[in-house]
Amino acid sequence: MTKKYFKWIFSALLLWSMVGTAFGQRPQQPIFKPKQVQPDTAKTPVDVDHADVLELSQRQGSTFQKLIGNVELHQDSVFMYCDSALIEDDIRVLAQGNVIIQQGDSLSVFSDSLNYDGVERIADLYGDVILVTTEQKLFTNHLTYNLRTKTATYFEGATIVNGETQLTSKKGYYYVDRSEAYFKDSVVVVDSLFGLRSDTLLYNTSTNVVTFLGPTVISTDSSRVYCEAGFYDTENNMAEFTENAQYEKGEQKATAETIRYNGNQKEYALDGNARFREGERVAVADEILYNEITEKTFLTGSARFKDETRDIVADEIVYDARADTYSTRGRSRISDPPQILEADQVDYREELGLGIAIGNVTWRDTSANLTIVCEEAEYNRATGYLKAIGGKMGRPLLISLMEGDSLFMTSDTLYSTRADSAANDSSRLLLAYKDVRIFKSDLQVICDSMAYSTVDSLFRFFRAPVIWSDTSQFSADSIFMQMADQSIDKIFLKQNSFIINSPDELYFNQIKGKNITASFREGNLRVMDVRGSAESVYYALDEGDAYIGVNKTACSDMILYFGNNEIDRIKFLVQPEGNTYPMTQIDHNEIKIKGFNWDTTFRPEGREDLFAEEKKRPASMIPEPAPAVKLIPARGRGGPPTGDGPPQTLDRGQRKPITEEKER
Repeated sequence: MTKKYFKWIFSALLLWSMVGTAFGQRPQQPIFKPKQVQPDTAKTPVDVDHADVLELSQRQGSTFQKLIGNVELHQDSVFMYCDSALIEDDIRVLAQGNVIIQQGDSLSVFSDSLNYDGVERIADLYGDVILVTTEQKLFTNHLTYNLRTKTATYFEGATIVNGETQLTSKKGYYYVDRSEAYFKDSVVVVDSLFGLRSDTLLYNTSTNVVTFLGPTVISTDSSRVYCEAGFYDTENNMAEFTENAQYEKGEQKATAETIRYNGNQKEYALDGNARFREGERVAVADEILYNEITEKTFLTGSARFKDETRDIVADEIVYDARADTYSTRGRSRISDPPQILEADQVDYREELGLGIAIGNVTWRDTSANLTIVCEEAEYNRATGYLKAIGGKMGRPLLISLMEGDSLFMTSDTLYSTRADSAANDSSRLLLAYKDVRIFKSDLQVICDSMAYSTVDSLFRFFRAPVIWSDTSQFSADSIFMQMADQSIDKIFLKQNSFIINSPDELYFNQIKGKNITASFREGNLRVMDVRGSAESVYYALDEGDAYIGVNKTACSDMILYFGNNEIDRIKFLVQPEGNTYPMTQIDHNEIKIKGFNWDTTFRPEGREDLFAEEKKRPASMIPEPAPAVKLIPARGRGGPPTGDGPPQTLDRGQRKPITEEKER
């Protein structure tokens, strides 16, 4: 609540200070100009200043004065007027008819009757009691004031009116010496701007602090505050609501152990189990602080903000409404399905949709089964763009779940974005640049750069990539690897293609060609199609897996058929030339195909190798950068993104001893 709502409530409470002084101050200018007297502190009698009729009588040892008509009395600084009065021993007064008690020109009390004990200094006013000041009026049927204890009370209900503000309660107390006024039992304040209901209110006229001592509800046309304890400091314009404190305004609902307001600094605070809700938006923290001047909101301690699309968890969340930015500090988690981001801190600009995450960053895409771990990430929520740098040994890590196994990839920089930035779907395009390394239990890769699209499930490896799988090594200027159902479906080797296989690293099966397409079924190699300048070297085995000879052949094209990852047969196409040699009658180094380079030095053998210091490959192994490739998803499951598409494969043959088929 703002100060304008409270000032109407608590200006009414100031009335009690007037009640206290009504019996304790000397008037500056009495209306009826009574005779001035000096107070007798020992025993001051009630003096008669005027009456139309005066009758004296004695009864049972007491003297009675019966006054009728325009009666005027005073005791010290208290002046009384009435139609008739009965005074006993100059100290006790029973007044009736148009009773008026006046103090100065600022306060008057009206009633039907008055019972005043000058010894005990207690005044009881009855019947249509009205206490009037320059700003307020109090209406009740019975008001008691004790001059000795300086306490004013009522127990039969009263109404206080201050302009358009009206306060009622069943009981009221005012302690002048303590400067405290109590309103108790069914306290109700009604005003054009607000309404208040409370069990008990305490107001200190010295400090101008109002204290709520029981269940209290403050409401306006659009908002409501509830508490069971608290205070409002009218002097310093500060308020605090405690014990089951609640705030409501339309769809806005707030609760906390304490709700505080600082009018000078324009700050609102929800302290202790703070919770704010508006429709689908929910903010939770140990403390929520809002500054009206800076328009900044701070969620501190176990902070959480959730709306229709995002769920943000952090030690601290700061929202700047003016700049339309938010930031987090401490371990933070932002869930924006299907993406989840975790970091030590996040800064985000809503207007531009741009953010930066720093410190132990983890980004996950649950729909694509992708995870990126890095030290720093830049991201665009609107386009789904993410750039990851740094991490363990300065390298970001990508983790992808494939075939129930995890694929791990590192590079100098990782990029992720939606495959179609204009579409709001879960498709992703991943890019990795410089010193790319991949490790999977059955697959390892190194290359200069990589691209992967979840739209066509195609990996693209550029600049002298090398792939190892089991005992085979694949190399080319660029390699495309087609995935299907999280398994390898095809591998396309483009330009300077070379495949080497060796179960023992003594003898090496070799296949070379301009372009090679390897087709898989259920993860096993089935067909290999070699197109352009095809060459092969393969070692034949007997049934006991002993070497029996080696064949070297060159032709334009060839097709190899596999069973159990071993060559079943080979079809040589267009002018094949070759020979088969016994194992002991050939120099096995001499028959190696030009360009042969079996080197496992660079092969990642585990996750740790992905972060090891880069091993520089000889310049001769890395071709000049190829022209930029436009990353357009293939239309078919098995095709590369550009060019003439994959070569057509021949029917796979049945498992049988290796045979050679030559076509001219």
